[in-house]
Amino acid sequence: MSRGRTARFLNIQPFGIEKAAAAAGHDPDVLRMENLDTDIAPPPSAVAVTREAVGRRDANSWLPFTGLGKLREAVADQLSEQTGRAYNPATEVVITGGALSGLLSTLLATVDHGDEVIVTDPTYAGFINRIRLVGAAPVFVPLTVVGSHWRLDLDRLASAVTKKTRALLLMSPSMPSGHVFTDAEWDAVAEACSAADCWLLYDAAMDRILFNGLRSRHPASLEALAERTITLGGVSKNYRMIGWRVGWAVGPAEVMRDVALAATYNTTVASGFGQLGAAAALLASRDGGDDGVAAAVAEWQARRDLVLRELDGLPVVEPDGGWSLLVNAVALGLKAPELAQRLLQHGRIAATPMTEWGQHVAREYVRLVFATEPVERLTGIRERFRAALR
Repeated sequence: MSRGRTARFLNIQPFGIEKAAAAAGHDPDVLRMENLDTDIAPPPSAVAVTREAVGRRDANSWLPFTGLGKLREAVADQLSEQTGRAYNPATEVVITGGALSGLLSTLLATVDHGDEVIVTDPTYAGFINRIRLVGAAPVFVPLTVVGSHWRLDLDRLASAVTKKTRALLLMSPSMPSGHVFTDAEWDAVAEACSAADCWLLYDAAMDRILFNGLRSRHPASLEALAERTITLGGVSKNYRMIGWRVGWAVGPAEVMRDVALAATYNTTVASGFGQLGAAAALLASRDGGDDGVAAAVAEWQARRDLVLRELDGLPVVEPDGGWSLLVNAVALGLKAPELAQRLLQHGRIAATPMTEWGQHVAREYVRLVFATEPVERLTGIRERFRAALR
């Protein structure tokens, strides 16, 4: 007997990625650009440490619930270098089963039913629906295209703040757009957080994947945001360690106590051997090794640049970082799902429509992930587009 869905799931929709992947099947001729994967290997040191740790007793325990001390210390050190703020690994760092598990725990610790959380449009659908799962409402601030790059609408950001605003949830570089916050945008975020007296939840999962020499600015490096920022991070993207499912949440001790409780009663703990591998990745560059990030970013930029060259003249927005870019289907006279269908059927490109990844802006776009296919396979993508648009 069916008793129906609970109310919290009434507005929850699938990503759309799984539908695009299923439609693509296993045809080797299809460019797999629908899912945020990469073919670039994780750091060798992380792989070696993880393999050695599997089966060891010290890597096969529930404890400590908030994560291994070695990893908490590595995370605290890395964030201190980025922000200039000291972090206590014992009271301000919680290790989680991936950054997004940490995000759900952080939302549970910072917002209540009926509160509002400001996000960009477009943004990651996983942000939007986690906000809804905790009973809060996403409030969308549009990204606009300025000179072929994404920029945040600062006037709309200021007007989005209400008495119900409890957090801003932002990412830089952002998924799926590749938008990287400028100094002026971070200053506006600081003003918005001050006006609302609220938290900034900052997803830093891709903060090292920046193109054209751009430098990352961590918002907690701003005095106005230092005590308001909770950083969500992980090894999935910067370090190409998708399957490890190890992340973290870091912020002021006053709120991290509740984040730790939420994480403990949600996933309990990330795998011990995975945490040791994650620590090895973070410590590689510090200890004179090579974490592979610079080489990976150079390769991803080469792929991005190829796609931009081949699609020159089409309504493509240039990403300043990350693993994906967006194509405006409406500017081509199509709806996003229709463009995605044409790309697959006639161009042999698997792509995901951004229908559920925002409010008004996102639904006009289709996402292309350039992190999975090598340059050799991406070459000729213009002809595939031409076939799809005939």
